[in-house]
Amino acid sequence: MKFYIVLEPAEEGGFVVTVPALDGCFTQGDSEQEAIANAREAIVTYLEGLEKLNEIKSQPGVVLREVELNL
Repeated sequence: MKFYIVLEPAEEGGFVVTVPALDGCFTQGDSEQEAIANAREAIVTYLEGLEKLNEIKSQPGVVLREVELNL
């Protein structure tokens, strides 16, 4: 599976990384190489979370609700 990532220089140094195809999937790294490695890990973690959510949805009798928080 391939994903595009966006690397942007961070104000405090290093790089901020976002994954446009995965809403809310982002990370950072002190170097470009570290940022890319962290992006790989963030993508895997994001996809694992989606898999768990789908497993929960497929269980009979389970009701899912969204909860919104105002912080």
